[in-house]
Amino acid sequence: MNYDVTIIGSGPGGYVAAIRCAQLGLKTAIIEKYSTLGGTCLNVGCIPSKALLDSSEHYDNAQHKFAEHGIKLDNLSVDLSQMMKRKEGVVQQMTNGVDYLMKKNKVDVYTGVGSFIDKNTIKVSGKEEKTVKTNNVVIATGSKPSSLPGIEIDKKRVISSTEALSLKEVPEHLIVIGGGVIGMELGSVYKRLGAKVSVLEFMPTLIAGMDLSLGRELGRLAKKGGMELYLQHKVTSVATKGKKVTVKAEDKKGAEVIIEGDYCLVSVGRKPYTEGLGLENIGLKSDERGRIEVDEHLRTNVPGIYAIGDVVKGAMLAHKAEEEGVFVAETIAGMHGHIDYNLIPGVVYTWPEVASVGKTEDQLKEANIPYREGKFIFKANGRAVAGMDQDGFVKILSHQETDEVLGVHIIGLRAADLISEAVVAMTFRASAEDIGMICHAHPTASEATKEAALAASGRGAIHA
Repeated sequence: MNYDVTIIGSGPGGYVAAIRCAQLGLKTAIIEKYSTLGGTCLNVGCIPSKALLDSSEHYDNAQHKFAEHGIKLDNLSVDLSQMMKRKEGVVQQMTNGVDYLMKKNKVDVYTGVGSFIDKNTIKVSGKEEKTVKTNNVVIATGSKPSSLPGIEIDKKRVISSTEALSLKEVPEHLIVIGGGVIGMELGSVYKRLGAKVSVLEFMPTLIAGMDLSLGRELGRLAKKGGMELYLQHKVTSVATKGKKVTVKAEDKKGAEVIIEGDYCLVSVGRKPYTEGLGLENIGLKSDERGRIEVDEHLRTNVPGIYAIGDVVKGAMLAHKAEEEGVFVAETIAGMHGHIDYNLIPGVVYTWPEVASVGKTEDQLKEANIPYREGKFIFKANGRAVAGMDQDGFVKILSHQETDEVLGVHIIGLRAADLISEAVVAMTFRASAEDIGMICHAHPTASEATKEAALAASGRGAIHA
């Protein structure tokens, strides 16, 4: 079969690219090695983790907040098997949705491992071997969990995020190596369900890639919630014996720390997945971290071959991959797409949630950009007080001279949704005063954004 575009990988980047290609009249195929579409995000990433985060948050609220609301419960307990069953139902609904979208848009789906014979010929190795001829190829094969040197993920007691999403029991003591997004999200799931959770992080703050104030506040709230945090600790070894896992680490002074638990989650990031693609058959280049090298149009060094998502440089985010999928489809169709990587938001789905877009304070200082900071705490927000979600704040950084919004950093209720207003404002180069002058409905969490904007503009928050 001959195609205008063939996409290898059906994650958010791949399936969105396929849909947009089809919308633009290109004959399109997608190749997926697993039996379900949706990639890591839908199957063992974003979607199942959010399902468990929501379920565990309901349980935590029932334990700690319902009585205050006047709701009395007796014999509260966790049915982990039912929780996992619901999670699998959510995953199935979403993957079935992608399957429907492929049929709706007349995208041909091939199940098997796709590998290059040459730049216009791809072999699909599945139940039966097939060959696909194509004018263009989009590599969207995503990433897989990384580990540390000398640490073996046995998938039983030393686990990655994939196994953590399908445990048969709540750990007694979960040791988490890595205080980034994945570690904090999954650590918070099992902490709410009753596990003791210890987090070891090499950096001096959690979620180190985000604004320092967010990491510090998340750390404060995590400790308040009962998590043990070992910041600036370097893990030296992980050993298992039966059901016991022993993790050894060194603190910043070089002193040894030994932690024992029954499960250890290794969440130290992810690495590009390109195994079995046959990149060498077409002379495709990758960098020292295994990422495929692309130009500003996401073109590789081989004409007609593009790469998007986690296999190229940049944040490993589903929505970043989606934007790149649309961009590449439109580029192939002769259109002029655009992506502003500075305006791709990052989110951590702990509770309270964390969200950020634009420049951090450290980045502005390093670039010698003069700025003003406006901050508003949720303790002064009516919706937050009414809902017993008073932790956190909204922080807006604006240019000291022009008042243009340069960065927005939120930790608090529904931060994942609130950040979209910031992205829209920054896309149109709004000033902090612009946001502050917009009427926000009352009572809503978004009023905290308005107040922070007023503070950043120099006018001053009303309710601070």
